[in-house]
Amino acid sequence: MTHPSKEQILFLKKRKHEKILITVCRILIFVLFLSLWEISATKGWIDSFIFCSPGIIAQTFCDMCKDQSLFTHIGITLWETIASFFLVVVLGLGTAVVLWIFPKLSKILEPYLVVLNSLPKSALAPLLIVWLGANQKTIIVAGISVAIFGSIINLYTGFHEVDKDKLKLIATLRGTKLDALFKVILPSSVPLIFSVMKVNVGLCLVGVIIGEFIGARQGLGYLIIYGSQVFKLSWVLMSIVILCVIAMVLYSLINLAEKLYLSKRVSHP
Repeated sequence: MTHPSKEQILFLKKRKHEKILITVCRILIFVLFLSLWEISATKGWIDSFIFCSPGIIAQTFCDMCKDQSLFTHIGITLWETIASFFLVVVLGLGTAVVLWIFPKLSKILEPYLVVLNSLPKSALAPLLIVWLGANQKTIIVAGISVAIFGSIINLYTGFHEVDKDKLKLIATLRGTKLDALFKVILPSSVPLIFSVMKVNVGLCLVGVIIGEFIGARQGLGYLIIYGSQVFKLSWVLMSIVILCVIAMVLYSLINLAEKLYLSKRVSHP
């Protein structure tokens, strides 16, 4: 077993110190922002009724946790986001695979995918409510509509950027298109799939909130709209903070899954 050289040890120490420094700076910026916000509201530099303060938001959070009403709103939004995200991953990957297998079909559908991806999804939400009704399924569809078309386009484009020499080798060995798909395309596209998933989880959350703005009676999107209508702005800001936390947690879980996959791939090439 070879021992690391001095240069390697110094490099690893430098990397470790750099990570610690970045983490400390992030925490300091966050604490400084919260402190400045709290002081500004307390001193009257900003209107605490409009901008609230971290203390007011924390108190509102505790009050709503006591009657457990907040957990219902969080649970509904989280469920709708996870459901729409799962369907986007399955439908997006499946459609991209079908388009790769049938190139003529992809050429036919390409302009429609581009147009649908460019369409403002907030314009679709009211129509979805009218067509499908104001229910949870409609909100999940709204979440899917925000992410699905971009996901298909990105995955399909990524499939065509895979090493062409590997595909030629499969063809030379008389392999089928399915062999190329499962032995080259999909394994080579795993980093791209994870990257698209990281983007999609945020987009699905945005789509769900858009749907809740219009046709929900529960959820964080409904809480934001209702809070703004009755001037309970602490509800609005608290909901926004919770949405930020949800987005960070979901992103971190996907990032963790990617790291676990890559570590297994390195240890078992």
